[in-house]
Amino acid sequence: MKEIKAFAEGREGDVTGLLREINEWTGALNRTMDDLARERLEGADERGIVRAKISGTGRLLGLTIDSRGLNDLDHVQLAAAVMEAVGAARAAMGDRLTELMSDLVGPEWSAQPGEDPLASHIQRVLREG
Repeated sequence: MKEIKAFAEGREGDVTGLLREINEWTGALNRTMDDLARERLEGADERGIVRAKISGTGRLLGLTIDSRGLNDLDHVQLAAAVMEAVGAARAAMGDRLTELMSDLVGPEWSAQPGEDPLASHIQRVLREG
């Protein structure tokens, strides 16, 4: 990804090479998102009474409720446990997406919070026209 790195650092680069690298990266991104969509992730409430299974796209695939734990929950607590389990499963999906994206872009492209990787290029364009 030589041309993308040159662009990100504000240096001149080969535009044709840059477009080729972007197309390769976009293809890899699409494959990664397809892989994530096929994954199944799970989450549970803090008591472990309710377990939720979701797809990598966030679609709810299943919900399991431990019948022994139902004796301790009223309908409001059960609803909260379901929401907590689904939230935990979606958080697992978010963690997995973060992991896949960091693998895709590599450690040298991990921007720091609040950092704009294109800032140097934009400043150069504004300065030089």
